Amino acid sequence: MSMSRHHEPGGYREVIRIAWPLVVSMGSFTLMQFVDRMFLAWHSPVSIQAALPAGILSFTFICTFMALCGYANTFVAQYHGAGDPEGCSRSTAQAVWLALLTWPLLVVSVPFGLYLLEVSGHPPEVLAEERVYFTILTAGGVLVPLGAAISSFFTGRGATRTNMLATIAGNVTNIVLDYMLIFGRWGAPEMGIRGAAIATLIAGLVTPAILFTLYFSRRVDAVYRTRSHVRPDWRLMGRMVRFGLPSGINMLVEIASFALFILITGRLGAEALAVSNMALSINSVAFLPLIGLGIAAATLVGQYQGRGDPDTAARAAERAVRVGVGYVAMVGLTFVLFPRLYFSAFTARAETGLSVDDLLVTGRWLLVLMAVWGIMDAGNVIYAGALKGAGDTRFVLLSSTVLAWLLFVPGVMLIVLVFGYGLLAMWGWALLYVGALATVYGGRFRRGAWKRIRVIEAPPPPPAGRPGAEALAVGD
Repeated sequence: MSMSRHHEPGGYREVIRIAWPLVVSMGSFTLMQFVDRMFLAWHSPVSIQAALPAGILSFTFICTFMALCGYANTFVAQYHGAGDPEGCSRSTAQAVWLALLTWPLLVVSVPFGLYLLEVSGHPPEVLAEERVYFTILTAGGVLVPLGAAISSFFTGRGATRTNMLATIAGNVTNIVLDYMLIFGRWGAPEMGIRGAAIATLIAGLVTPAILFTLYFSRRVDAVYRTRSHVRPDWRLMGRMVRFGLPSGINMLVEIASFALFILITGRLGAEALAVSNMALSINSVAFLPLIGLGIAAATLVGQYQGRGDPDTAARAAERAVRVGVGYVAMVGLTFVLFPRLYFSAFTARAETGLSVDDLLVTGRWLLVLMAVWGIMDAGNVIYAGALKGAGDTRFVLLSSTVLAWLLFVPGVMLIVLVFGYGLLAMWGWALLYVGALATVYGGRFRRGAWKRIRVIEAPPPPPAGRPGAEALAVGD
């Protein structure tokens, strides 16, 4: 019986086959971000205080476009499941066009972001570095939705190892450039946080360049006609916007609320901001791989929905949630048992003015909260991914908007600005918010309303003599 659950369609084996390269990809991104923050902490206490607020604010501006273009994953998955290989390439092309159209919008948004940083109340020396970091990341932010668009062609078909190798190449490049440009090594000038931002942009070209090369290769084109489907298809693009835009706004709603959370943290003082930023960087070890599992759930749900098999789609999502909970429970245990080890990485060479013992006074309790947070976040991220893979994006948007802006944000403002409580109270409230999201998404998924949603049109029969999509799994 146990073996059948592992080998059945939508079982653990299939979930892990799709998910592990995505988890490794996100793990490499986690390592890259961790090293980036660690280098900045070593370089200057001001840099580590500035990096997270400015980075999250920049991602807040980018995330809607990233999620919109990345929603091509659901279209590719459903076309792949329906046996329509050209639908996969047509969807990818529309996502690429959408990504390119976002660039002017990102550039013109920079002044508004700088205004938000100005009114955040952070110390002048922190604000100066925030401005630099935010401007560079946002002005070059088109690389993020572009990467999400082309990655969708591979992840949506389950060719996740290809995406993994390209992502690792980009992240390794980022780490090397971080060291060179932050500290001024190998002939480069010492640029601090400016160097970190430039390294991110340069490395951000690597992954999509690799994937585009494969996408347009003769071998892939033979099955998917990728070179033929490069023009805008306004009808398909409109359908993608219809389902993908709620997903993008949902990410904006959640990230914006969390960006506000980080900005309010800055009002508690430099020490609270530094400890919170370090704890968040540590928590990425647990959180970012969950995003990989969420993408895997969206892919499998999309593929089985495309095949007209919602029951197997549901089974795959539930298995993914169990895998996610198991992973974050193990990582959370290390947060509880070894907090000193995590925080010492940020102080080994940093002149923060704070010892590890100073950080642990509050930091160890933040990590305890994050250990519990991670288990709830597994349900939040993976159930949300499954609902999006089925096309139930409007419900996810409505739920996240209500919970973020009628529960989370007002609660944080009352806790800090009205009642004057500190960092632990803020994070305790955030824990309740994540638990509420997980409960709502899980309940919606189990009720099964998503099974009646149709994202793609009925596929045409494949032309005689043409190989099917199953004839090629690039990189797998």
